[in-house]
Amino acid sequence: MSNSCKESLMSMYQSFKPETVGGLKAIYAFDISGPTGGKWTLVIEDGKCELKEGTDPNPSVTISISDQDWLSIQSGKLNSQMAFMMGKLRVAGDMGLAMKLQTMFPGQA
Repeated sequence: MSNSCKESLMSMYQSFKPETVGGLKAIYAFDISGPTGGKWTLVIEDGKCELKEGTDPNPSVTISISDQDWLSIQSGKLNSQMAFMMGKLRVAGDMGLAMKLQTMFPGQA
């Protein structure tokens, strides 16, 4: 298990399944608050995935969460849908794209 949000995002990025995206073009912004948090952008385009530090000015979807809740989801202690329903995970933009994360990154989101 990752002990920082950056490590968990790298692990998620490395689990990318290009066969699941088809012609999808999307920009995911991750805004993770807290001492081990930060801002990252995940770009899906042409069957490829790129992870960058910082956020894109025009993301397709922005996911906001605390570092502790993010790490709990990544470790399987917290279900992402439950976190959303409890208001711990916030999604701005295309909700459908947020739902696709579990398909593109199995066992990670």
